[in-house]
Amino acid sequence: MKTAPSFWWQPGLGPKALLLGPLAAVYGLVAGRRMLSAPSSQSRLPVICIGNFTVGGTGKTPFALRLCSLLQAAGHRPVFLLRGYGGSERGPLLVDPAVHTSSQIGDEAFLLAAAAPTIIAADRPSGARLAETLDADLILMDDGFQNPALAKDLSLVLVDAAVGVGNGMVLPAGPLRAPLSVQIRRADALVVVGEGTRADAVIHQAARRALPLLQARIVPQSGGRLDGLRVLAYAGIGRPEKFFASLAGCGAILAETASFADHHAFSQADAEALLTRAQSQGLQLVTTAKDMARIAASEGEIFRWLARESDVLDVSMEIEPEDRLMTLITDALRRRAFRA
Repeated sequence: MKTAPSFWWQPGLGPKALLLGPLAAVYGLVAGRRMLSAPSSQSRLPVICIGNFTVGGTGKTPFALRLCSLLQAAGHRPVFLLRGYGGSERGPLLVDPAVHTSSQIGDEAFLLAAAAPTIIAADRPSGARLAETLDADLILMDDGFQNPALAKDLSLVLVDAAVGVGNGMVLPAGPLRAPLSVQIRRADALVVVGEGTRADAVIHQAARRALPLLQARIVPQSGGRLDGLRVLAYAGIGRPEKFFASLAGCGAILAETASFADHHAFSQADAEALLTRAQSQGLQLVTTAKDMARIAASEGEIFRWLARESDVLDVSMEIEPEDRLMTLITDALRRRAFRA
């Protein structure tokens, strides 16, 4: 997956966005009509979707993990369902971290499988049918908000307060996966992640539709070990700069950084370059849990070496108010039971 162009996230419409405007109009028309089409399949299990309006990371994985924990504490038995971006397998496939590699199933699947049974499926209805054979009482679908193939009982849509929806344009002129006006109509609640004002326009649109509003923030778990440490930080996620900012917030000194495309498959040359740069300057390598999942599952001594030499900045997510989130889910499950 290529790195998202910087002009997507700049306010206003620059020449590149305007040039791509006609293509974006066609793409937006098709994507919008698809989103508004009736679902082609409904699972016997309730489906809670965790999505976003744009390409790139908004914190869906830490949100999904926190929500899974809350549901399990309430006595539910969730199963994760995701596409498995970055992997070669199309599924439906029940993830086994001891057998599968990140090149097969992607990086998110490894993190989610540590918390609950996880299924990857390019065709989500078939993945839902596999979920129905497990000891589960609901599906947590990571991404797939724009995909109408599987009916959703509740769609929780995340937006990053620091960047919002970028320039507000649809692919390829901007980061939106479909026109925002259409996506808002399919959302059941808006979750604003982090701090900033770039999501204000989205918040206002959500308020006009009386959508519930939740706040969330990603909390680094460094334990003070990075304070004053000179590091070479590297990441292949949607927005590596968010990771770098988190490291700086933990007191790390970012002597060097290396940004890769989202879901980047690290090569032997990448690993050798990172190790050489860190050793030559006496820097501690630090990366994300997602990147480490891909590296640790890669074959070859160079990757085992990189994994040993790299520290991982784990993160958790705080959601406010959590009781409101759980009420939304309870209400959705009741509506589902009433319709049945």
